[in-house]
Amino acid sequence: MNKKKTLRFYITLWIAKLSSVALKILRRNATYFPGKIALTLCPEFMGIIEKPKTIIGVTGTNGKTTTCNMINSILEQNGFEFINNKYGSNIDGGIATTLIQGVNFLGRSKKDLAVLEIDERSSNKIFPYLTPTYLVCTNLFRDSLMRNAHTEFISEILNKYIPKETIMIENADDIICSHIAEGNRKIYFSIDKLETDTKECENITRDIRVCPKCLSKLEYEYVRYHHIGKAYCPNCDYKCPENPDYRITNIDKKNMQITVKSNNQEEIYDIVNDNIINIYNMLAVIAVLKELKLTAKQINDSFAKIKIVETRYSEEIYKNYKIVTQLAKGMNPIACSIAFNYIRKEPANKAVIMILDDLHEEANGSENTAWQYDVDYEFLNDESIKQIIIAGPRYLDSYIRCLIADINPEKIVYEKDLIDATGKLKLEAIEKIFILHDLYSIEETKQIKQKVKEIIDEKIPEEK
Repeated sequence: MNKKKTLRFYITLWIAKLSSVALKILRRNATYFPGKIALTLCPEFMGIIEKPKTIIGVTGTNGKTTTCNMINSILEQNGFEFINNKYGSNIDGGIATTLIQGVNFLGRSKKDLAVLEIDERSSNKIFPYLTPTYLVCTNLFRDSLMRNAHTEFISEILNKYIPKETIMIENADDIICSHIAEGNRKIYFSIDKLETDTKECENITRDIRVCPKCLSKLEYEYVRYHHIGKAYCPNCDYKCPENPDYRITNIDKKNMQITVKSNNQEEIYDIVNDNIINIYNMLAVIAVLKELKLTAKQINDSFAKIKIVETRYSEEIYKNYKIVTQLAKGMNPIACSIAFNYIRKEPANKAVIMILDDLHEEANGSENTAWQYDVDYEFLNDESIKQIIIAGPRYLDSYIRCLIADINPEKIVYEKDLIDATGKLKLEAIEKIFILHDLYSIEETKQIKQKVKEIIDEKIPEEK
């Protein structure tokens, strides 16, 4: 419930709105600063400002942005009017800015719907003042050592601050994620057992190994990756939820379709991207939008028009070579491992160019490279991967990790300079080139992609 609006609130709102206008005139992003001003001048600002009647929140370690972008696109294409932080920050200042943009100068909400990406680490600064109607939790993994420490740390924050009134939409195949906010109403999504699932975990890391209730070793009916799969405790009732509300019963990669069963009905949707993470993201989107009463046709017609944003994934055929850029977040071992595994399983011979450093925050970065040893570099030790090019400030750390993974040194190029390293690309017997980059290395990725094209041009000149 919103608190009473005071003169202090109105003055803060007007200052924040005027700062947003000023920043836009100066052609600066007004995605965080107005909200930061508001929270500084009036710490309870988010609790006072009027909010949309329905709020969809999306949180979790990986997939927040992609999931939110798909929700936003489908709602837009179906004529919904709403506010979102698509171009802004997902912490408290960014959320406050979005709410400021969604009200008039009297503080009254202009829209009835909001879609908000919410950083899980910032829950303690957001949820005391904002109650999502639905909160999607995509997954929970270990992340940056500087911020997120471990899943138990993040789980404790979420459990403490998620409002009891919020309806949780959770990944039933993630035994950590699916037990967040135990007292809340739950809606679960899941993917049935796949042919590629295994009995034992192939990954180095697994963020939960023992039952938090009785400390017995967890067992699995099957493992998909890391701790994702069907886990259960053999000695108590702690396990992945059964009978999920939305579940994928079939993934048809040949025809790029999935079959989703809910309420005893099966519906077919077109796949936006066949990476298992993005299939989970799609299922989360389907679950929340079906709860908003969109039809399967409305959702699927929009899926057909959606592409994963290029900062996350892009592919292009250039003179018979497939060039793929793919996000593999530095300091995030799970995201990197999933990217490595995806490349390993892609057909054809490949070259991989890696810039995993957070180049834009290097001055404030961590000297701790432990996360490199949580990453499954062993997945790159595959016969189909003919060359690995490593560049960036931490190139030697990645090189050493490749050697520990027993990758043939003759396959590896390692240099600090991004373009010089890319210049050593060999196209012989290569059909696909993967460029793995960090979230803040987009411009560098564009330069590397251009250099790759120049190398291809040298091999295949333009026809006269």
